[in-house]
Amino acid sequence: MNILFVGDIFASTGRALVARHLNQIVTEEKISLVIANAENSAGGFGITPLIAEELLSIGVEVITSGNHIWDKKEIFDYLPRQPRLLRPANYSKELPGKGVIVVKTRNGFQAAVISLQGRMHMPATDDPFRTADEILAAIDPEVKIRFVDFHAELTSEKMAMGWHLNGRVSAIVGTHTHVPTADERILSGGTAYQTDVGMTGPYDSVIGSDKDLALRRFLTAMPIRLDSAKSGGELRAVIVTVDPNTGRATAIRRYMAT
Repeated sequence: MNILFVGDIFASTGRALVARHLNQIVTEEKISLVIANAENSAGGFGITPLIAEELLSIGVEVITSGNHIWDKKEIFDYLPRQPRLLRPANYSKELPGKGVIVVKTRNGFQAAVISLQGRMHMPATDDPFRTADEILAAIDPEVKIRFVDFHAELTSEKMAMGWHLNGRVSAIVGTHTHVPTADERILSGGTAYQTDVGMTGPYDSVIGSDKDLALRRFLTAMPIRLDSAKSGGELRAVIVTVDPNTGRATAIRRYMAT
C-alpha cells in the first residue's frame, strides 16, 4: 500500500496546490493514506480550524504540525474536538490535543500517525526520543503501519531519530526547514527515511516568505514582519510503499508537482 505525505503546506499558495493536485495524486499513485504537515497553512504562521477542516474535506486524512501549531489562539479549543489534527506529542500533556492517532486506511488497515518535535534550536519540549518510545510501547502490536513526522531543525537530530526508530516504524520523515533533501532511503530495519520532505508552497521566496522582506531582515537585523510569497508554487511530497502485513517499508520516493 502507498502512503502520501505532503511537506509543510505554506499559506494560500500551498493550500491551492494541495486542492489542485491531491485527487489526481491519490488516483494515479493508488494512495491509501494521505498525511500532510500544515502548521504554516494560515498565512505562513499556524493553522486555523477553518483551514484544517478545508484540508480534511479535500482528502487529507491526518494533519501533523510543529512549533507553529500554537500561533492562532482559536486552535486551542479546536484541538480537543478534532483528533485528526495532531500537535507534537512531546509538548506537555497539559496542553490541548494529542500527538498520535490510529486511523483506518482507504484499503482497510489500521495505521498509527505520530507527530514529534525536535529540541535543538526549537522551543523547549520533552525528549522526543523517549516520547517516541512511550508511544510505540502503547500502540496495539496489531497496528503494523506506523508513520512519524519529526519536525526538527537539525539534520543530525533527524538522522539520529531515524536510527532510533529503525525497524520499529514504517517511516519517519522530517519537516520544518522547508528545504527538500535528496537522501530518501530504506533503513536496515525496513523503515523509510527522508531528512526533510520540503515545503508545499512558494519557492520564489526565502523558505516561503517574501524574499525582499527576508533579505532586508538579514541585512539590517531589524525585526521586520515577514509576509508570505506568492509565486513559484511547488508541491513537495513523499510516497512510501509499505507492506501492511509487516509494517515494513519497501520503497520511498520524492514527488513534486507545480
